[in-house]
Amino acid sequence: MPNTSFKELLAPWFDGAPEQRITGLALDNRQIQQGDVFIAVQGHSLDARRFIADAIRAGAVAVISDDGDTSGQFGLTLHDNVPVVAFPHLKSSLSDIAARFYQAPSKHMTTIGVTGTNGKTTVSQLIAQWIDLMQGRAAVMGTTGNGFLDALEPALNTTGSALDIQQQLAAFNVAGATHVAMEVSSHGLIQDRVKAVDFDAAIFTNLSRDHLDYHGTMEAYAEAKLRLFTHYGSPVSVINADDDVGAQWLGSMPEAIAVSMSEEGVVSHQGRKLWLTAVSYATSGVTIAFSSDWGDGEFTAPLVGEFNVMNLLLSLTTLLGLGYEKSALLDVAPQLQAVIGRMEVFHRADKPMLVVDYAHTPDALEKALTALRRHCEGALWCIFGCGGDRDTGKRPMMASIAETLADKAILTDDNPRSESPDIIVSDMLAGMAAPDNAIVLHDRADACRYAFEHAAPSDVILVAGKGHEDYQVLASGTIDYSDRDTVRMLLEGEQ
Repeated sequence: MPNTSFKELLAPWFDGAPEQRITGLALDNRQIQQGDVFIAVQGHSLDARRFIADAIRAGAVAVISDDGDTSGQFGLTLHDNVPVVAFPHLKSSLSDIAARFYQAPSKHMTTIGVTGTNGKTTVSQLIAQWIDLMQGRAAVMGTTGNGFLDALEPALNTTGSALDIQQQLAAFNVAGATHVAMEVSSHGLIQDRVKAVDFDAAIFTNLSRDHLDYHGTMEAYAEAKLRLFTHYGSPVSVINADDDVGAQWLGSMPEAIAVSMSEEGVVSHQGRKLWLTAVSYATSGVTIAFSSDWGDGEFTAPLVGEFNVMNLLLSLTTLLGLGYEKSALLDVAPQLQAVIGRMEVFHRADKPMLVVDYAHTPDALEKALTALRRHCEGALWCIFGCGGDRDTGKRPMMASIAETLADKAILTDDNPRSESPDIIVSDMLAGMAAPDNAIVLHDRADACRYAFEHAAPSDVILVAGKGHEDYQVLASGTIDYSDRDTVRMLLEGEQ
């Protein structure tokens, strides 16, 4: 546990804090332990300054209070003999404060940031797997959890709070991590949650419609992602050159490494590059050949789908950029595994192949269906829904994609939250040319069972939207539910 004083913590910003020993930081007064500093932020919907007295009663020995970003001046007052420092523009300094308290843990490990709409989880976990296979010890932070791959702890958000991130990085450092692969969301970037993280490598996977309820426009969304490459000085930047936004960025990023599914995609880039030269698809995985500034190579990995080829190439390129030997990386590639809930295949002899994927955006659904068509000898089924209280514009788009690319479309509930499932499905059906051909089954388990019972052994069933999640959010509350468990039980005859 860090051993410092309130004065030492605030020294870069304010020299008037007392020499009070402190043992922890907390943003929530309900999580205060004796000896903690309570950081009272004025949020959009909640002003934590209202709970300063509660935090002190709970054991806080010092308080950093948001000054509302109005005065621009630091100040020191006492509340029940506890020092309270008014801190201007506090939210933008949280990451720096936490990094100082936890002694800048990201500087003691190789820290890799992955941003983009889709592929963040797969790329971060492929990198971690590859590093582990190369005798390193890698941790991950992201959607499916935080921790070492054999012991992931659930995460509330893709990118946690500024305090959570530094605390987690410090824990990884203490546990002996050599590397951390972190998913970095647009929210985390725009809100400065990773401001004090020292990134050794940054990766851009792609950009497609998502989070417009927060960012407003695709331009603002792209600008948020770009911050990972413009604000952190990462020595290794890896960009998907096949993405329109990535290609645009590469025009002004000659130091970045461009990655493409073809030589044409990188031919104009002046910096380092890696591109696909051949690929073959089988139910057991993919075989990839490539050329690069590190030479040519070929490897096989047990992942399915074209977009996983790009995920593999981005991961490989990052590790090459960080100095790993190409031949050693290729030798262990066959030992890589699919990430849970990310194009995860469930199959038994003489049964339809079921694939669980997290695809919950139009682009991700299109990529998943296009990828599975290569592996499908019979009919391609698509089971999907759209979340409630979220971007309504993608509902008809996703339904149109399912109707166009799948042979059978089943509309079901995702996380309806407070919205009426019937209204959500109605919005989806509006995007279909022949809505009467769609099957509507609100219960996800029923939807999976229907497809499984009506599909031929040569068919492929994509169960899209929830991936690794083991819950469903309804208006009445959160319930236990897992697509992965459902399809596993169907294959094992436990219906």
